[in-house]
Amino acid sequence: MPRFLAPLMTLLFVLALAAAAAPPSVNPSSVNLPAPYGPEDTLGAINNLSPAKVLAAARLIKTGKTYALGVPTGPETPAYGPRGYKLTVTQLSDGTGTPMGSNRATGNDDLVYAWMGVGSQIDGLGHMGVDHVYYNNTHASEFVTTQGLLKFGIDTLPPIVTRGVLLDMTQHYGVSPLPEGTAFNQKEIEAVARKQGIGLEKGDVVLFHTGWLDLADSDPARFMSGQPGLGLGGARYLAKQGVVAVGADTWALEALPSEDPATAFPVHPELLARHGVYILENMDTRALAADGVSEFLFVLGAPRFVGTVQAVINPVAIR
Repeated sequence: MPRFLAPLMTLLFVLALAAAAAPPSVNPSSVNLPAPYGPEDTLGAINNLSPAKVLAAARLIKTGKTYALGVPTGPETPAYGPRGYKLTVTQLSDGTGTPMGSNRATGNDDLVYAWMGVGSQIDGLGHMGVDHVYYNNTHASEFVTTQGLLKFGIDTLPPIVTRGVLLDMTQHYGVSPLPEGTAFNQKEIEAVARKQGIGLEKGDVVLFHTGWLDLADSDPARFMSGQPGLGLGGARYLAKQGVVAVGADTWALEALPSEDPATAFPVHPELLARHGVYILENMDTRALAADGVSEFLFVLGAPRFVGTVQAVINPVAIR
């Protein structure tokens, strides 16, 4: 394919997918999800953040060392399903390639054709639900359009600045990476937290280190074929603690294959739709784990692309 046609073909492919993804009409449903922060709420567990929590988290900084939790995102980044990334760099000029003005100014610009769910990402409350019903019993027909979400868009999120907790599951199981399908739940979470000498608090962001991210470069096929991760009981336990977000160094947070093979991504709707807890995927926890860091200041200003379901992110941990 000629190089100049690639962006056009990508755009046509995305438009075709968008047409196929139009929200369903309202159908009677037996789904009745809880409204943990009130029937009109759109932010979920972010309600558990507060200025006092920020101040307390800031006091965790002892050395000033910073850690980038996002991975570089590019054409070779392993991604779920049809997701991908393409970039075109263009010349800034007068349109003919001639430098601009008497000072002969030149420059470059870029055009990205990418899914918002590639690389390190945050899943918003409009990402997954139950039978087309999402957070706060909101049916897809009420907020999903092919031009963007009318509610729950990532652009509506305030900055997430809070205490971050890293639970190193490789130390608990004595292997890195953990095998595919390894599911950790309340018992394992509590055991690791106890061993690390920390507790979980309302408003925390909890990250799991499983060693799985190492496979993204060395064996991308295996990386995407399954993963260790959070079990359904563990998700319910963390939601009960009032955490804001849960993440891991895996592409989907939860254990795959699932504990119940008849289910599809059961942890996602449990956290997002039932409890309003955000999901962080492909978090690079390796440096934190290598330094033995258990708690830190977590900082995320999500990009404000209007109506997006997810977003590529690079949160920062500061210890």
